[in-house]
Amino acid sequence: MHPLDNVIWQALMTRQARFAECFASARRFVPSVTLLSAFERPTPEGYLSLANLLDEGGTAAVFLDEPYQPRAGWDFVVGAPLLQMVCENGSTTLESSNVEILELGPADSPEMLDLTALTKPGPFGPRTHELGFYVGIRQSGKLVAMAGERLKVSGHTEVSAVCTRPEYLGKGYARVLMLEIMRGIRQRGEIPFLHVRQDNIRAVQLYERLGFRTRKVTHFAVLRRAENVA
Repeated sequence: MHPLDNVIWQALMTRQARFAECFASARRFVPSVTLLSAFERPTPEGYLSLANLLDEGGTAAVFLDEPYQPRAGWDFVVGAPLLQMVCENGSTTLESSNVEILELGPADSPEMLDLTALTKPGPFGPRTHELGFYVGIRQSGKLVAMAGERLKVSGHTEVSAVCTRPEYLGKGYARVLMLEIMRGIRQRGEIPFLHVRQDNIRAVQLYERLGFRTRKVTHFAVLRRAENVA
């Protein structure tokens, strides 16, 4: 299996196992870190295992190779096709910039949560920043843009939570922050990858300019456990 296939499962089985909660053939990140969850295979056994990690009404965000199909005991909350993109050869050289890039940490978590709630780059929790290196840009003391690392598997680290407040779009902040994150990943001898909604054309075009190429189409689904799954 390629490291980026069933990537959430592989992250929770390897480099990020310390964040995992497990039951049979399913794993999830500690909920305060992120809602991302996975099963070894999307079989009835896999869904039953995942249900055992959730209270009734609990939610899990999964990546699937095919669009989610209705299943007894589960409510579909939201989902979309995603592109999984990999940057094998792109440059991480950063031209001179007049913005200051700041490392973000636990003290910044409330503002990171506010920014991701506004811009919705994907599941983000109060401890998501523990998954890797995060950087941001402030203007007048306010966090206006950020990016960081999320999933980590063999030889690869995901660039994630790339977001900018709407009134600061068009200033190149996302590009500057992504290059900083990618530079750190490359310095460790790893390959950057990311996930982006297929219909987010503006973001896809930015990522392609940075050297990312689509590896495959996957499907994101947030599922709510409605009742016991049999």
